[in-house]
Amino acid sequence: MSDRWDPAAFKTRVDGVLRSFLDEEAGHLVALDDALEPVADRLRSAAGHGKRLRAAFCYWGWRAAGQPDSDALVRAATAMELVHAAAIVHDDLIDDSGLRHGLPTAHVALEAVLAAAPVPDRDGRRRVRAAARSLAMLVGDHLMALAGHLFTTSGLPAAYLTRARGLWAALARELIAGECLEILHTGGRPDTATSLKVVRYKTAKYTVEHPLLIGGLLAGAPAALRDTYSAYGLPLGEAFQLRDDLLGLFGDPERTGKAGLDDLRTHRPTALLAETWQAADAAQRERLRGVLGRSDLDGTHLREVRDLMLELKAPQRVERMILDRVERATRALDAAGTPPRARRALRELAQQATDRIH
Repeated sequence: MSDRWDPAAFKTRVDGVLRSFLDEEAGHLVALDDALEPVADRLRSAAGHGKRLRAAFCYWGWRAAGQPDSDALVRAATAMELVHAAAIVHDDLIDDSGLRHGLPTAHVALEAVLAAAPVPDRDGRRRVRAAARSLAMLVGDHLMALAGHLFTTSGLPAAYLTRARGLWAALARELIAGECLEILHTGGRPDTATSLKVVRYKTAKYTVEHPLLIGGLLAGAPAALRDTYSAYGLPLGEAFQLRDDLLGLFGDPERTGKAGLDDLRTHRPTALLAETWQAADAAQRERLRGVLGRSDLDGTHLREVRDLMLELKAPQRVERMILDRVERATRALDAAGTPPRARRALRELAQQATDRIH
């Protein structure tokens, strides 16, 4: 790859690493027993979509520290995409989401495969669903383990990898903490500060800040540059998830590939819901209570909540949160003397992460 940043070419490289690595791992599973083919198939398809933002941030954490392009670094950066794939499988399972990228989620796809076999008794469907969810959980666990395997076998020198060992552990710890916080606060009283804390640990850090810092640590980046990565990465990661929350309710499912009712059905603690709740009067809060957490939601409910949110200007406030965080991120780049090539790439990635349809 030349010094000119070509996102499409980079994505092709990452996709190639993912495809060959997951094909090989799926083959190892099937070699143990043919019955594992449905699980192997979920591994092959687990990381089939995405813009490869997390790998790109890791790559530019490395390049901004003065290191050249490296196939071994690209393999290490690709491990960030397997972390994301694991998080998606677990998140969809926890939320019982049926769609991701317009396709059945892992547990739904596995249930369809298992249900195709003859069911011996009337409890068969319940057992099939439980088995599919258990298998999906294990697929997610395996993807996280494979992320670590790909990272450590990337081809980078052991001394380089050692620099990032502690942060890799922190990434896993904080990602799990964020998911746990979301579970613990789901269904509770909406609160913006709580929602932003969930955003920070569940998504923001492992999407931008941690990949950048890992790339920087691998490259031997000085502390001042790593401070810049955090000043850029944390607000940008928060902006990324805030945009995702907006798209979850106001995006077109045909383009986002997600079910628009999921956040309402699960009563997730999103900042968008918290901002709506804070601005609502008693009657409006009662309307929200009548919708949140219901399992029988339909398009009418979605339109009612959207109309209420727009009436209370909650989406506009979340948009301002996004803009403020993107501005803080890009100012951090300007203030630190980041190399011009890296600064241009990171500015482009900031736009790609927050100005999107899915």
